[in-house]
Amino acid sequence: MRCVNSTRQASKGPRSATPRPSRPDAASAGGPGRSERRADVVRIAAELFAQKGFRATTVREIADAAGILSGSLYHHFDSKESIGDEILSSFINDVLADYRDAASSAGSPREVVEQIVRSTSRTLSRHRAALAMLQNDWNYFSTQDRFGYLRKALGEIERTWIAQFERGKEAGVFRADLDARLTYRLLRDVLWIPSQWGAASGGYSIDQVADAILALLFDGILSRAA
Repeated sequence: MRCVNSTRQASKGPRSATPRPSRPDAASAGGPGRSERRADVVRIAAELFAQKGFRATTVREIADAAGILSGSLYHHFDSKESIGDEILSSFINDVLADYRDAASSAGSPREVVEQIVRSTSRTLSRHRAALAMLQNDWNYFSTQDRFGYLRKALGEIERTWIAQFERGKEAGVFRADLDARLTYRLLRDVLWIPSQWGAASGGYSIDQVADAILALLFDGILSRAA
C-alpha cells in the first residue's frame, strides 16, 4: 500500500493518535431497523468503493445498490465522505488495537512481531473492502484533512515495527545490519496483500499465510545444509 512514512523512537503512540470515529448523524438514531439499514448501506458502499474506487462511486450508485432513494440515504449519512469515514475509521482503529496490544505486551521483539503478524492478518481479512479503498485511493485520502487520522495511524504502525526491529538488534536477536525501515516497508506489503486474495487464496487459511510469512521472516528459504 502506498502510504506516508515517518519515524519515532518509542514503540507505542500516544492514545491521542487514535483515529476519531465517524461523526454520528442525528438521523442515525431511531431503533434497530434504522441501525440495520445504516449497517447495510455501509457494507454495500464499502464493496462499491473497493470495486470502483471511492472517488468514482456516486451517492446514487450506493442508493441504487441499497434499494433506496438517494434522498433516503441522507437520512443515515450527510455525505459520501461520512460513509467512507465510518468504514476507514473502524478499520484503522481495529488495526491500531492489534499493534498497541502487541507493543504493550511483555514479549520479546520476536514475540511482538509474531503477535502483530498473526493478529493483524485476521483483522485485515475482516476489512478487505476498507483495505482496498486505501490501496486504490490513498492519493486522495492522504490529502484530505478529514482523513488526516489515517496518516497518523500509518505513522504509528511504522514506528511500532521499527521500534521492535531496533529492540531486536540491540538484544542481539535480529541482525545488526538490519535496515529497520526498509524491512518494515517490505513486510508491510507482504502482510497486507494476502488479505486481498479472497477466493483466489488457493485454499490457504489466514493462519497458514501468517505461518508462512513468519517462517520466511525468521527462517528464510535456505535449507540448514545450504
